[in-house]
Amino acid sequence: MTHYINKLPYLLGLSIMLLVAACGPQTQKEEKSPYFTADEDQGGLNLAPGMKAYVVAENLGRGRHIAVNENGDIYLNLREPHEKGGIVAMRDTDGDGRADQIEYFADFGGTGLEFYNGHLYASNDSTVFRFSFSDDKLLPDNASAPDTIVSGFTSQTQHAAKSITFDDKGHLYVNVGAPSNACQEQDRTQGSPGMDPCPILERHGGVWRFDAERSGQTQQEDGHRFSTGIRNAVALGFNPNDGHVYAVQHGRDMLDGFWPELYDENDNAEIPAEELFKLTDGADFGWPYCYYDPLQDKRLQSPEYGGDRETVGRCEGTDQPVMIFPAHWGPNDILFYTGDHFPDQYKGAALVVFHGSWNRAPLEQKGYFVAHVPFENGSPKGTHDPLAEGFAGVETIESPSDAQYRPTGIAQAPDGTVVISDSVTGKVWRIFYDG
Repeated sequence: MTHYINKLPYLLGLSIMLLVAACGPQTQKEEKSPYFTADEDQGGLNLAPGMKAYVVAENLGRGRHIAVNENGDIYLNLREPHEKGGIVAMRDTDGDGRADQIEYFADFGGTGLEFYNGHLYASNDSTVFRFSFSDDKLLPDNASAPDTIVSGFTSQTQHAAKSITFDDKGHLYVNVGAPSNACQEQDRTQGSPGMDPCPILERHGGVWRFDAERSGQTQQEDGHRFSTGIRNAVALGFNPNDGHVYAVQHGRDMLDGFWPELYDENDNAEIPAEELFKLTDGADFGWPYCYYDPLQDKRLQSPEYGGDRETVGRCEGTDQPVMIFPAHWGPNDILFYTGDHFPDQYKGAALVVFHGSWNRAPLEQKGYFVAHVPFENGSPKGTHDPLAEGFAGVETIESPSDAQYRPTGIAQAPDGTVVISDSVTGKVWRIFYDG
């Protein structure tokens, strides 16, 4: 008995060690669930340190913006509907994070897609619709007959995408791009002067505000022109940290083609900047009378309105961007990160999706990546760095058709991971942190 008592501390310690050894790897295995298992090639992407990725689904159709429900179901708006429908619904049924159940609904496609108060809002080029869900269903109850929230946007042949976002005060915001390059009397014609005042700004070239929940609204009767002078802002998002909506503008094209006496092809490749705007009620960001020259770091008067590459003129007093990006990168979505999954430097940051350029020849086309823009006290802090690159799949991009994939939409999942959509074939990636 004495011999056993003397051995008791040793036996007890050994038992604890064996128990820890048995439980340790099992606990680690449980934490390292298949949900956070990256593809061997990271889905073909090059990622920021500590980030990993895998493909959720692919070959869905030409994707635009993407949204994630509170239960983790993923939805993708398609640029054009195909025989199955215009919006894709995806559900993970076995816990590995990949889409096992894929279904289509809606007889339209478009760009805008976002959840608000449990409802899925989707837009085509003329209307914003609302879908409702019950009983944890993947497909909405009114899949074939959604509520019409806003209609009456005019038909456009350029910049028709209606991106959307919501603030925390019950408002819906809709981008209405300008069906023009620079409001010329003869659009996209060498030497044609600009119309002054530009009549396009009455119904286009800005962001309109609506009631987020009232159905049956129209742009003319119910829309409030919130901010103007914005050529086209497919990237539109609400920042809950400062209560403002932000937009990233697609800058104008073809300065050298329309005004060769002032600009050459190298100028055109680098001018104008893509601008990040903090929207306020009544703000005017200058289009079409102005453009932002990143080489001089200032907004100048457009050549259509007598600009000579030096004159600020009527652009004095326009609302300025909070940040600029290089020319023709094609910003198509913006997300302000609010999760806890990514490292601290991502908290409150903007993640900007660049769809890629077509107008930088003879230089290489740029964009085709997702940028991380740190924010502090409601303003960008420093510069940007890449969150995810490599979507194009080729080293040199001479034409957009060279790109295998082009990132277009981004959304945050309830667990703090983010999903990104592609507009070429309809591929969806999830990015998570595994530092």
